[in-house]
Amino acid sequence: MKKLKIALLSFAHVHARSYVQLLKDRDDVEFLSTDVLFGPAPEDELRGRAQAEEWGAPYVETLDEIWEWGPDAVVVQSENVNHRPLVEAAAARGAHILCEKPLATTVADGEAMLQACADNNVFLMMAYPIHFESGVETVRELVSSGKLGTVVGATGTNTGRIPVNRRAWFCDPEQAGGGALVDHTVHCAELLDYLLGSEPVKVHAVANKIFHADHPKVHTETAGLVTVTYANGVVATIDCSWSLLPEGPLLDGLTLEVVGSDGIASVDTFGTAVEGYASQPGMQRLPFGPNLDGRMVEAFLEGVRTGQAPQPDGAAGLRTQRIVNGALDSFARGEAVQV
Repeated sequence: MKKLKIALLSFAHVHARSYVQLLKDRDDVEFLSTDVLFGPAPEDELRGRAQAEEWGAPYVETLDEIWEWGPDAVVVQSENVNHRPLVEAAAARGAHILCEKPLATTVADGEAMLQACADNNVFLMMAYPIHFESGVETVRELVSSGKLGTVVGATGTNTGRIPVNRRAWFCDPEQAGGGALVDHTVHCAELLDYLLGSEPVKVHAVANKIFHADHPKVHTETAGLVTVTYANGVVATIDCSWSLLPEGPLLDGLTLEVVGSDGIASVDTFGTAVEGYASQPGMQRLPFGPNLDGRMVEAFLEGVRTGQAPQPDGAAGLRTQRIVNGALDSFARGEAVQV
């Protein structure tokens, strides 16, 4: 079997290391990386060749070297504001794309990215690993089969640590598009998109900067609650806060509960774990189970081999982008907005 050539574009995202490790462990691909920098990297963040050497990733200095290598597909892991130029460049060279979430920082950029992929006959897949959690499929079957009756509401939570000490750009509104309203709304929004099969029509968001208010690198909202009304009448809420203490146990998680007239279904996507205490640093939580990033990458590579676009695709990314930008607009205006 011919090995696929996969290029990793940028080390900006906190998930970049996961992709490096997953590709290193495969014998059906060869990969090459470059850390695309659209400006100077923060002095206290490891980037570029030094980061590649630490992770053991094959590395080149420029995008031109990547394109000369001729990748079959790319993984875009840059700052959110730079997704569009990288996706458009990859599409123009006939490479399929896996793009970190969110799709972009604006709906207009997202639309342009999808058009570039359509014009060049390549697919764009979104990096939503929670989509591949087995419990999500169980809930979807309960919803689609009617076993829950008429779905009337849903509640999602996506809480975690603020990524500012690993990659400060997450807390820069120019590079990220926003803070917690962007970073921790999209996963729940994508699941709701998948489960409900209905278009969002109205969004209302409240947010604040109480968490991490004194951190000198935090310039975005750090906690929020987003309410989404869908065309089928379902009302969903999403807690999208960076509420966990940096020095505490790693308890990042995502939950979703769907309420119907005949029953309730819920999924805790990071609930499988062993918990306990140690003298230092205290409470410990060790998750186990399937690697969701691995399942997502497997689906992406299968799509590259067959030419069949895997889910969740760029259209799903654009629908969730509309919710995110609606939430930011609602927060700024202090009122609900139409999507």
